[in-house]
Amino acid sequence: MPTACLTTPNCRVSLVRERLEVRGRASDETGVEEVLREIPLRDLDRVIAVESVQFTSQALAALLRENVPISFLGWNGRFLGGFLPAANHHGLSLLRQYDRTRDPEFTLPLAGRIVTAKLYNQRRVLQRLLSGRKRRAEDSQADAESWSASIRTDLTWLDQIFGHVARSTSLDELRGHEGASAARYFQSWAAFLSEEFPFERRSRRPPLNPVNACLSFGATLLHQEAVALLHAHGLDPALGLLHATEDGPWSLALDFIEPFRPALVEAMALDLFTHQILDAKHFEPKNGGVYLYDEGRKRFFLQYERQMERQFMSEAVDHRTSLRQQLEQQAVLYKAALNDPARFEPFLIN
Repeated sequence: MPTACLTTPNCRVSLVRERLEVRGRASDETGVEEVLREIPLRDLDRVIAVESVQFTSQALAALLRENVPISFLGWNGRFLGGFLPAANHHGLSLLRQYDRTRDPEFTLPLAGRIVTAKLYNQRRVLQRLLSGRKRRAEDSQADAESWSASIRTDLTWLDQIFGHVARSTSLDELRGHEGASAARYFQSWAAFLSEEFPFERRSRRPPLNPVNACLSFGATLLHQEAVALLHAHGLDPALGLLHATEDGPWSLALDFIEPFRPALVEAMALDLFTHQILDAKHFEPKNGGVYLYDEGRKRFFLQYERQMERQFMSEAVDHRTSLRQQLEQQAVLYKAALNDPARFEPFLIN
């Protein structure tokens, strides 16, 4: 169990010997408090909890002592913050990172590699979806061919963006190409969704439909992992490349997850709806948006962990790995790139 996802409202987590004891109200009519789960500390790599979960100070200290980061999510799935194990402050690396982040000759090429990797992964996702799609019974041959031709047109358009990205002379120009390719990609990606879950455009704060709710929640989980990994490797996750450095966001963490979004967040969202793992009852309207309900979050967490831990043979690194290992590898490579920019290679799908 690399990750413990604690989503039961108002449960309490305490330390009992070398394990976490999660207590909460029974689901039956009695409502008596009972032990819901016991989790050995040695089995944990990270903990994610919703904001109503309560931890004793002993439980928090034990997790930090075992180098287990704890992340808290708000009612709307947003990453609120967390606890990170104490680590070497890596002062020299941070000074180097600050200097490099202010150097356009460093930031523009690396930001370009991130956009190129994201664009490549978007194309690979669409190619896989197109090759695996079967014609629906209600579609005529002409309709199916027209649909396929539309996707291929978008793939050709995305192909042409690579050259524009490579020739970008500023971060603003690069961001413009990234935004245009994302819009075209989602146009094709949405065509693979069922009619029960329409998706007209990307909406984030708030997400306006179940599809956007899943995309936002998946990106949040991925982002909070990137933040923790960057801290663990002595890097400042606020100093961005593609995403501008400014007060508030963890910009470098946002940069790191861009190539992973098509491979994990968007591919998983399609699976959740296509295989009916999630349906309308797993979402609730709230504060002008649409969000995953408790049972929906549990199902989402389960699929997220499976995808992050699934082993696959990577052509890029020539060995078996997982998405989680590749996400951490990005931090390792970026730290090395502070001295040798050629070392940083963003994640690519096979």
